[in-house]
Amino acid sequence: MDAKKALVASDGNVEEAIDALREKGMAKAAKKNDRIAAEGLAGVAIDGNTAAIVEVNSETDFVASNDQFKALLKDIAETIAKNKPADMAAAEELPMGEGTIASAVINLTAVIGEKISFRRFELVEKNDGDHFGSYLHNGGQIASLVTLEGADDEAAHDVAMHVSAVNPQYVSREDVPAETLDHEREVLTEETKNEGKPENIIPKIVEGRVNKFLSEISLNDQAFIKDSDQTVAQFVASKMVVLKASFVSLLVKVSRKKKITSLMKLWVKSNKHICFKKGTQFALLFLQFCDNSESHTQMPS
Repeated sequence: MDAKKALVASDGNVEEAIDALREKGMAKAAKKNDRIAAEGLAGVAIDGNTAAIVEVNSETDFVASNDQFKALLKDIAETIAKNKPADMAAAEELPMGEGTIASAVINLTAVIGEKISFRRFELVEKNDGDHFGSYLHNGGQIASLVTLEGADDEAAHDVAMHVSAVNPQYVSREDVPAETLDHEREVLTEETKNEGKPENIIPKIVEGRVNKFLSEISLNDQAFIKDSDQTVAQFVASKMVVLKASFVSLLVKVSRKKKITSLMKLWVKSNKHICFKKGTQFALLFLQFCDNSESHTQMPS
């Protein structure tokens, strides 16, 4: 019906009708800009010694499983890897298809009928002798990218799979910031004191717990997902390769808190007859639950 109206308005000029339909689609897409796109997928593309890991969001997981959405994700990842933009502003202006990345996102928003957004990307470089390893969990709900120094694609893939499954925060314990360690040691000390442990053995117990904490957050020290009898560092060493000092992992849905925050604002606004203090407390508790249940891997440089 829209096509027929456009042709009538343009006196049968097909090109003018197409332009009018495109402009109308852009306007519809702009109206969806304030919506929350908390679903989506992450993907990886490799171009020579450059790899790109990107995230594209949608409003629903149904759209994220759409072939057009997956094609857009693939095209964006490949364009980012090939052109190596400096930031999101530069990335969105990269030529892609008949327009740019930004226009492709807007066009798909207009076609599908719900908000689509290109959220973020990371670029990773390697040397000629290195190997990239990537892994997509659940079709791209989690995407991981690692670099191994040495020729072993299978080992690189296995480490990337481990990163997706276990979600380390740092490559090694030496990368953990001093303030993070100091804070954890302070908390563990108070916790151990509250357990009634003798003063003279508290430091030893605390150091043991600090070591356990480090083994849980640093990739090298974690028990390897495919063989818990060895650490990731031991697995990599057994393959005669070296894990480079970086990895990237994107977890889709980290914007879920934003979605719930918006819902809570609407709830408080629509329930003014309820004590506002109680409404605020409920919102804070709800957000605290989200903070505790959502995790996002840090991206070491």
